[in-house]
Amino acid sequence: MKKNLGPETLIYPMPVLMIASYNEDMTIDCMTAAWGGVADTNKISICLDSSHKTTKNILLNKDFTVSFAIEEYVKECDYLGIVSYNQDKDKFSKTGLHAVKSSIINAPVIEEFPLTIECRLNKVVEEEGLIIADILNVIVDSEILTEGKIDLSKFKVLTFDQANRTYHVIGKKVADAFKVGLEIKNR
Repeated sequence: MKKNLGPETLIYPMPVLMIASYNEDMTIDCMTAAWGGVADTNKISICLDSSHKTTKNILLNKDFTVSFAIEEYVKECDYLGIVSYNQDKDKFSKTGLHAVKSSIINAPVIEEFPLTIECRLNKVVEEEGLIIADILNVIVDSEILTEGKIDLSKFKVLTFDQANRTYHVIGKKVADAFKVGLEIKNR
């Protein structure tokens, strides 16, 4: 039996995204966000409230990175979502995470996260709190690749369960996309 839950924001899986940017003084700001995804070919979208320091940095600098949180750093990622830069300007250094400057854009790349998207602001839809960015490059650690492609069984990417306020890891392959459905098509 199905049950109506009403209008809930329950999209699964919802990746735990780490949004990193530079402050005016070139110190690192990083926040955790879950409401983001593909906007178009070579574009991503992220919902960020205008009160976030990260949003202000993106509007000022135009460049930022989006990394995918992984199981090993769940505590640090959760902390970066709980604490605002507006309350603690030292929050990134407290995590023990490390960052280097991107070689392509003016934004930090967090070394511990194996997949990072280097982004440049394309447009803002203010009434929706929506930031749309062009993907300029994707950086990936070779440890999560198999035959040159991202292997989710090695990635251990975190997802956020909005309904239960919990984190989960993706990793089990169940079928090949664009192939398994051919069994029905060919009936």
